[in-house]
Amino acid sequence: MLVGIRLATRADAADILEIYAPIVRDTHISFETLVPSEAEIADRISRTLRQYPWLICEINGKLAGYAYASPFRARAAYQWTAETTVYIHPLFQGRGVARALYRSLIAILRNQGYRNAIGVIALPNAASVRVHEAIGFRKVGIIKSAGYKNGDWRDTGWWQLELHPPQPSPMSPRSIQHLKSAAVFDQLLETGLPSIKAKIRG
Repeated sequence: MLVGIRLATRADAADILEIYAPIVRDTHISFETLVPSEAEIADRISRTLRQYPWLICEINGKLAGYAYASPFRARAAYQWTAETTVYIHPLFQGRGVARALYRSLIAILRNQGYRNAIGVIALPNAASVRVHEAIGFRKVGIIKSAGYKNGDWRDTGWWQLELHPPQPSPMSPRSIQHLKSAAVFDQLLETGLPSIKAKIRG
């Protein structure tokens, strides 16, 4: 069983879209309503990787899932808070892949200097709630009828994970491009791997 977590590249766009397109088209989990093109996914990867991590989990050469971080809000004072997202291929659900990706993602965000991670979950989504709470996120609120998708109004739940205690005069988080040159980066990527291996062995 070959398992790895790495940074995404534009070449992963087609495999990512294989996971994401049915979520957009058939579920309320994503509030996006039109399936993006492969080229748009590739551009999103490039834009994200200027500052934030976008991680890929592969099992035996197959893209099993992906997770990424993005700006929580655009204004400068929010820069220490990142929003996190994870999606898993149906063939690999229930095997610890989401937890593995999130553990690696959180380890990287901590090393970049982010203070908070925010997970926004379109409800109901019991599987996503379990993953977030297993990693240590805590529920901080619900926005009722936040969006209209697939014929119904949908609530969103907000989960928060504190990555660092508040500090006076914090430095801006460093970019993923800066961090990936550090000696510790490969170890950060591997943080979540035991979650997958334990599931497979079990």
